[in-house]
Amino acid sequence: MQIMITHGGLARTRVVSFSRMQLGLAIAALVLVLLLASGAVYHFIFLKAAREGWPIVSQLVKLVVHDEIAQRDRFMRENLDAMAVKVGEMQARMVKLEAMGDRVTGLAGVKPDDLKVMTAPAPGPAASGAFRAAPGVGGPYVPLDHPTLDQLNLALQGLESQAEQRTDLLTFAESRLFETRLRALMVPNSRPIASDVIGSGFGFRTDPFTNRPALHTGLDFAADVGTTIVAAAGGVVLSTDWHPQYGHLLEIDHGNGLVTRYAHTSAILVKAGDLVKRGQPVARVGTTGRSTGPHLHFEVVVDGVPQDPAKFLAAGPAPALPALAQRTLVPTPSGPLGTH
Repeated sequence: MQIMITHGGLARTRVVSFSRMQLGLAIAALVLVLLLASGAVYHFIFLKAAREGWPIVSQLVKLVVHDEIAQRDRFMRENLDAMAVKVGEMQARMVKLEAMGDRVTGLAGVKPDDLKVMTAPAPGPAASGAFRAAPGVGGPYVPLDHPTLDQLNLALQGLESQAEQRTDLLTFAESRLFETRLRALMVPNSRPIASDVIGSGFGFRTDPFTNRPALHTGLDFAADVGTTIVAAAGGVVLSTDWHPQYGHLLEIDHGNGLVTRYAHTSAILVKAGDLVKRGQPVARVGTTGRSTGPHLHFEVVVDGVPQDPAKFLAAGPAPALPALAQRTLVPTPSGPLGTH
């Protein structure tokens, strides 16, 4: 690109040449100068006019700013209204959750005295007027007609507090339910053998060896030698020793002073210290010790005192055992039902 410059005082016309790069740089510099100039005009004229209230410029500035503020307020109001609807839905769900939590705690056996600490007023600012979620069904009130941001924040804080309280309450109820289930698992209320034939029950009877009245401290289940014996409840194997009266004796500790005994066995499948669960095979029927024939002598002892096992055993059917596991290939002596 060439530019020709002529003047009366010049002897001849001067020609100035520009390359494309130089022309582009010149245009860019011009645009930058215009931007800086417009920024300076806006800063020093329009802002000053708005602050000082110039007659014409200030009105134009106020119109522009007012439109921007109105648009921003409308956007915020729409967002706040949408948040209010969500908070209302969360409050409704929280009320349902509270009602469900009350039912669950009732089923878990949680007493009102156990919840006094959770429902008591918290010390500090919350007790002196700041927001604190009240116990029971309910929640913070959020007006549906154009709530403010502070009201929404207050409601969200209340929902958070209630959610934490409900979580703690349900965790406590879950712990109680687990304790109840654990106690049920540790109570010997399942038959230790798949047999419906009972020889002697708990109580006084004529001793088969001396023919004198004597206390029988357990239940005798008649079965063939080798029949599988299962744990009547979960526990820890206490001992697997030989006893002159009981023969091969297995004792399982179920906690809280409760012990079950499985006597006259031909084989014991566990060892002292093993952790067993309900229905697990632990021994096999035999006729060892003071016994007249093959049977299982089953005892329940609480704090060292024999109890009637019939009061513990469930009224349901005998445990279902695999056909091959119920009996081993051990010769079975013929004769009457075993007892001792």
